[in-house]
Amino acid sequence: MNLVEAQRLPLDVDLRGFLDLLTRLELPHHLSEEDGQQILWVPEPAAEQVRQLYKRFPDGEAEVRRGRKGVRITERRPPLREQLRAAKMTGAVLFVTLLVAIVTLLGENLRTLGWFTFLEFHVQGDYLVFTPFLHEMAQGQWWRLVSPMLIHFGWLHLTMNALWYWELGRRIEQRQGSLMLLGLTLLFSLVSNLAQHFTSGPGLFGGLSGVLYGLLGHVWLYQRLAPDKAYRLPPGTVGSLLIWLLVCLSGVISLLGFGEIANAAHVGGLLIGCLTGLLGGVLARRRLSA
Repeated sequence: MNLVEAQRLPLDVDLRGFLDLLTRLELPHHLSEEDGQQILWVPEPAAEQVRQLYKRFPDGEAEVRRGRKGVRITERRPPLREQLRAAKMTGAVLFVTLLVAIVTLLGENLRTLGWFTFLEFHVQGDYLVFTPFLHEMAQGQWWRLVSPMLIHFGWLHLTMNALWYWELGRRIEQRQGSLMLLGLTLLFSLVSNLAQHFTSGPGLFGGLSGVLYGLLGHVWLYQRLAPDKAYRLPPGTVGSLLIWLLVCLSGVISLLGFGEIANAAHVGGLLIGCLTGLLGGVLARRRLSA
């Protein structure tokens, strides 16, 4: 059997999990050491497949399932209870978001909704009259700077945002800790809310989407500078969310009658997230090279 070099890696890289994955896939392989590096040898026809596998599952954390259509390889996920235990802050934010959705009846109860909006308001006929921003700050209502992230208008709005916050938030919590996730969530909410208010003026807006774009930008750039398995997003994630952002910015969603989109909040969240990801990635890279 003709073996060729598939990977050449430093000696301190632990390949045990990946080698176990190759064994479960019944792929012949051999590991050797040369010039202070470890070299993985595999049959020539499988070399490119092994390289792609290593990009996706360097730790071998994958499920191998055999069926009529062949072998299927998917990411191995721990049980939900174990995931919740490891992502307590992510779960806590989502729990509070759900409580606010219930209390506000997903935006239908204007009296309770007014507790969480960026600006306090009162109903005057068919219109909402908002309190000036500086007046609210003078009254000490500082929570309104971040509380709109808890507001959602409809189950679809809540469900989509919750799923993405779970996907991105638990990665940050795993990689950088619970307090960092909370701090980033509040920072992204603050920046996205301010961007939306000062771009569009007084209005009713809310949702986790500005925070989500912040988390996306943070994970994206952090991963490019200091790669880690926790920040390895599924293929196409960044591209699909950026395309959705462009679609929203085009105004198509509003024209189709799906309501107004807080585009400034999305862009503001993405920009501040890219900044924190850049700073965090640079610091992490320096620590690794020290």
